This record gives sequence, C-alpha cells and structure tokens, in this order.
Amino acid sequence: MGDSSEEKSGEVSKTSKESKRFEILKKRLMKEAKQVENKGVCYLSRIPPKMDPLKLRQLLSPFGDVLRIYLVPEDPEAGKRRKKSGGFRGKGFSEGWVEFSDKRVAKRVANMLNGEQIGGKKRSQFYYDIWNIKYLSKFKWDNLTEETAHKHAVREEKMRMELVAAKKERDFYISKVEKSRALSEIDQRMKKKRKAETGTEEDIEHPIEQRKVIRQFHQKQPFAGSTEKSQSTLSKDVLAEIFNKTGEA
Repeated sequence: MGDSSEEKSGEVSKTSKESKRFEILKKRLMKEAKQVENKGVCYLSRIPPKMDPLKLRQLLSPFGDVLRIYLVPEDPEAGKRRKKSGGFRGKGFSEGWVEFSDKRVAKRVANMLNGEQIGGKKRSQFYYDIWNIKYLSKFKWDNLTEETAHKHAVREEKMRMELVAAKKERDFYISKVEKSRALSEIDQRMKKKRKAETGTEEDIEHPIEQRKVIRQFHQKQPFAGSTEKSQSTLSKDVLAEIFNKTGEA
C-alpha cells in the first residue's frame, strides 16, 4: 500500500511540473506573438547610391526603434553598366524593407518622410536625395522571408533548367563528334582496303572528291559534210539511171 501511494504522488508531481512548463511556454509564445503583431514594416522603393544597411539604420534610428533591415542587391548587369559609365563602383541596392518595433511608429515615419528630402549635414552625400518610403499595412517580416525564399526557389529552378539545356547541347555536340570520328575511321579502313586490292596509293593520296574527272561525250559529224556526201550520192544515182535509159533506147 505504501509503495502505491508513493507512485501516485510521484505521477501527480510530474504532471504538475509538465503543466507548469506548458503554461510558461504558452505565455512566452503569446508574448512573442503580441510583439510580432505590434511590429511594422516599411518599404523603400528606391535606395540612393552609396546607401547601405548601416547608413540607413543611422538615418532612421532617430525616428524610432529599428529592428531589421533588408536591402536587395541591384542587378549585376546594371552594376556593370554603371561602373563602365564611370559611376559609383561600390555595391548598390535597388529596394529594401525596414522593420520597426512598433507599427504605429513605422506608419508615422512613412507618412512623415515620404517625398521629403533626406537632409542631414550638407556635406552628406544623401543630402539632396528624396525618401521613397511606404508603410505596409498587415505586412510582417515573415511574409518577406517567404517571398525571398520563393524568389530564391524560382531562381534555383531557372538555373537548373539552364544547366539541363546546356547539358543537352553538350551531349548533342559530343554525339556529333563521335559520329564524325566513326565516319573518319570507316573512310580510313576503306582506303586501306582499296590499297590492298589495287596495290597503289592513288586512292589514299588523292581522295575521290579531289580527283579530276575527264568525261567523253559522243560528237556528231558536221552538218555541212553530210550534206555534200548526200548530194554526191544522189548525183551518181541519177546519172546511172539516165545512162541505162539511153542504152535501152
């Protein structure tokens, strides 16, 4: 009896510990969900030249608590054209997202800065640039990561298709090379066979395609000579007939 009571008390204490742990975890998750719900994201449709995440954080931090920043690198071809034309030779960005700890602050910052001059110190390289910023309602950072993952997957699939096409082209070229090599070997064997049969190297030294061919055509007799012959033949026949008739008379 004593052993059974101790086992029951141990099970009860274990269950109570698990329930307490579950409650703590639940409260933590609810707190994190509330924090995520309170966060706000702003979208920047244009990033000024020479701007990077660190400088952008320095410019926006005075207006509110900035959590995360993500800037999209510009297209490599556009960067090459810019550098070739003598522009900024560093790394450039095309667009970006900024996450604030409070969505009310994010909305206020977007409404206040959009279309305004960046300003700051006059010596600053961004002094005359204009803010292009918009608050994204009901948009969370997880949506951005999902979109980024989707774009990455699409890019990977495109690269895979390009690799498959390149492999097919390579295989086609290799098959053509193998076919040409086999035909060349057959031609060499045929030449050796002809050499063994004829005992000469004419076919090997002078391929059939390069050999000069002289063709003989049947020539007709000139028309004038045949006319004279026919005329002389007719004249003899006529004379013989005439002389035969005179002899009978």
